[in-house]
Amino acid sequence: MPQLSPYRRLFRLPGARAFTAGNLIARLPMGMFSVSAVVMIAGTRGSYALAGAVTATGLAATALVAPWIARLVDRHGQARVALPATAVAVLGSLSLLLCVRHGAPDWTLFASYAATATTPNTGGMSRARWAHLLAGDAKALHTANSFEQAVDELCFMLGPVLAAFLCGTLFPEAGTLVGAVLLLTGMVLFTTQRATEPPARARMPGDAPLRAPGIPPLLAVCLAMGGVFGATEVVTLAFADAQGRQSAAGIVLALQAAGSCVAGLLYGAVKPTGPASARLPWCVAAMAALLTLPLLAAALTGSLPLLAAALLVAGMATAPTMVTTMTLVQERTPEGRLNEGMTLAVTGLLGGIACGSALGGWTVEHLSPTTGYALPVTSAAVALALSLPTSSHRFTKILTHH
Repeated sequence: MPQLSPYRRLFRLPGARAFTAGNLIARLPMGMFSVSAVVMIAGTRGSYALAGAVTATGLAATALVAPWIARLVDRHGQARVALPATAVAVLGSLSLLLCVRHGAPDWTLFASYAATATTPNTGGMSRARWAHLLAGDAKALHTANSFEQAVDELCFMLGPVLAAFLCGTLFPEAGTLVGAVLLLTGMVLFTTQRATEPPARARMPGDAPLRAPGIPPLLAVCLAMGGVFGATEVVTLAFADAQGRQSAAGIVLALQAAGSCVAGLLYGAVKPTGPASARLPWCVAAMAALLTLPLLAAALTGSLPLLAAALLVAGMATAPTMVTTMTLVQERTPEGRLNEGMTLAVTGLLGGIACGSALGGWTVEHLSPTTGYALPVTSAAVALALSLPTSSHRFTKILTHH
């Protein structure tokens, strides 16, 4: 297939397949952990509000800790920092599992899940390797970024299905246990691929990414988009549970990620037109428009299959939006701080996911799952309003001057 030729060229690079394989294994659990935690906690404690609050606490902790971990990765290298940080996060997951299984007080769940905040940004480290290998080749880097976003979506497609299957057929803690094993195994394989690792920078050049021109508005957009993802996940789990089909929730969420995965691969195979700053508002507008479909499907039909179809279509706007956002982050991050810059973007997403999860849990428990689908639409509309300044001519001119 001709449209896949750009991807074949990517993986002809020495070491590309090896680091990608390890990174893929390490990233799969990111689609498993939150779903596993919600199913595990809600199933044993009988409260989606508690489950949403625990996952929100962990994501909020990650939003605080992740940039610090990323800065250490840029300064000391991926292998030296990522593996021990992953070991701490795995211990946090195992602690959560034991606390749930043995009926420990609620506060131990919050403390255990917060310890998983040291999980390194595996996607950011992989994108940093591509940027190192493809320096100066903007078209190939666009393809690599699109591939990485498709991998993210693949993990969110397979992760919830695997988590729901494990928790439903084995025991409630199985999803968390398998996720922890995969994370540690994948990180070991990834960090042993030293030939493709970007060089460490003992002295960090330039300003911190958070103070770089154009980065704060992007982080605000990421925060709002995170609200979309966090609310959608918790509300969909509750919607399926309300119909007595909780085991199907993973498949429904996987279809949304599948739509994004396909769109991401297609987006990476074509050459984008115009600057990324001009494309971003259009991408977010498409996301906001398509997210009305799940709301209508839930409100007008109450059908889980129709909801799944609506989420599949709605997901198609996610990857192009995220690829464009990450492209802007790469353009605006000071040299030598790429992992930190991309982790800040992920931090913004995680902060939004935390808020979306908590608000989604409250909404489904006090109102209804159907009402909860208004939250992603609202978050996307906020992201659209925040993205508009990034496309203004004056703003782009200021960035170019800097």
